[in-house]
Amino acid sequence: MDKSLNQSSVDQKENSESDQLLNELNSNQIFDKQKSIFETLFKINVNEHIRQKNGLSYLSWTYAWAEVKKKFPDTNYKIYENHDGLFYHTDGKTCWVKTGVTINQLEHIEYLPVMDSKNCSIKLENITSFDANRAIQRSLTKALARHGLGLYIYAGEDLPENETEKISDFEVANLEKIINTNCANKDPEIYQKIRKKYKINNFKELTIEQYSKLFNELEELNF
Repeated sequence: MDKSLNQSSVDQKENSESDQLLNELNSNQIFDKQKSIFETLFKINVNEHIRQKNGLSYLSWTYAWAEVKKKFPDTNYKIYENHDGLFYHTDGKTCWVKTGVTINQLEHIEYLPVMDSKNCSIKLENITSFDANRAIQRSLTKALARHGLGLYIYAGEDLPENETEKISDFEVANLEKIINTNCANKDPEIYQKIRKKYKINNFKELTIEQYSKLFNELEELNF
């Protein structure tokens, strides 16, 4: 057999193994760098830049973007258009925006409904450019959070609905009736104890889960 062919085969195998090893090293380096990016951003205390509105916390878009760009200048973002070239997407009823933030070749994408000041979805026919732009800024801030910055602000958004959904007016009235009929005479301070324990100002602030738990406690007057 031709020795040159054998040598060529060996060289190709060695080159293939070298390329594979190089790819693995590059992959590990990229992973380590991405991990380092997340840890760097996650450790930043953003509390002084948080805004409160309707019981929810928001991080200023301008601050978030500036902070990340200072740490990682190659950061860039993308606003995904729909097939008509608009910056929002729709199912014919309501709308949402889609944005992405890329750091070190890793893109995190965020979808966010276009909402009003009460955090309710706006109907398609009522959407304005201002509404869409505000949703885009909030979406980009949340995409940045996926890279680590201010992620702790959104802890709890993924809780089951019964842990966050508030009780109805009917349930409030029903709860007051039960307390007045069965508990108030036994414990005149029952209302104050409930508000203190659940950290609420009135029963409308109770979640469904708290409402269910409260019923069990009222049976035993466990306060």
